[in-house]
Amino acid sequence: MSKTTVAVIFGGCSSEHEVSLLSASSVIQNIPKDKYKVLCLGITKAGNWLLFNGDAAEIASGAWEHHPNNHTAFLSPDRGVHGIVTETANGFTTISVDVVFPVLHGKNGEDGTIQGLLQLSGIPFVGCDTLSSAVCMDKATTNILLESAGIAQADFMWFYACDYENIKQQVKADIMEQLGGFPVFVKPANAGSSVGVSKVKNETELDQAITAAAKEDKKILIEACIIGKEIECAVMGNDVPRVSAAGQIAPSAEFYDYQDKYKNGTSKVIIPAPLDHALAANICSIAAKAYRALGCSGLSRVDFFVRDGDNAILLNEINTLPGFTSISMYPMLWEACGVNYSHLLHQIIQYAFDR
Repeated sequence: MSKTTVAVIFGGCSSEHEVSLLSASSVIQNIPKDKYKVLCLGITKAGNWLLFNGDAAEIASGAWEHHPNNHTAFLSPDRGVHGIVTETANGFTTISVDVVFPVLHGKNGEDGTIQGLLQLSGIPFVGCDTLSSAVCMDKATTNILLESAGIAQADFMWFYACDYENIKQQVKADIMEQLGGFPVFVKPANAGSSVGVSKVKNETELDQAITAAAKEDKKILIEACIIGKEIECAVMGNDVPRVSAAGQIAPSAEFYDYQDKYKNGTSKVIIPAPLDHALAANICSIAAKAYRALGCSGLSRVDFFVRDGDNAILLNEINTLPGFTSISMYPMLWEACGVNYSHLLHQIIQYAFDR
């Protein structure tokens, strides 16, 4: 039986470039080799596309960029090509691809950018489509749509960074009146893995936090601080989503930031989360509802807070291409449900074909 050719795209022009390399290395090493032939298509931080033919272990370290057998290559939007155009000694040639797995995090990876190119190409691809990717990447838009769907979340406000100097006093007043005062979380609306996110404990820290967030995106989101458990669910599927057991993150930092997610590896993960059965079931139900409300398909991770005191379930965010590193929650949640890493990858690739 012939193998299915899957192109794994990794790297990218993103603040999460290094995380993508870690995820891609894990994905490539765990894809069932009896079913799939893997092509490795890397994107440098400068935006150069290279067909990489070396050992997947070189991807995680970044050494892949300097491999002597790399060739300039890119994904063609021409449906007649249905694959990759790559440089050869005699010019250019094409390589047909059956399916693409964009293991890309953050901007230009899970914001609809690469998904638009893939939809033009006519090649099936893993994960959400262009619209749902863009919607879920923009936290302000996500919050607005979830609010309209009747899904509870932390109180929030948003504005454009360029307007802040003119509305500074109004923003501070709204924090006190609408969000219940400090502390609050200041976030870039479009960024991932907590990049540019600050916990602001008083008015003095606000300007610096907004400056940091504005380096990542022109739109600023401010959310009320929720004291409670951080709970995550893994979801996969198309029209009828499957939801994993809920897991709990116990951050080793003040909040679950970039260092804690990908570098320290010191956060405690509890699967299943120590929740009342009815509460856990309700979280899973809301995860499926949000997944469908935002048009997700293939896979996503849905993150919640369970507030101390009243156990209110508040949706935090939806991540359309969650981490696939060795310490990432998405594969760990499915592993706890009896779906091992290799089978998980096979399943979400099949959802690409089904869609």
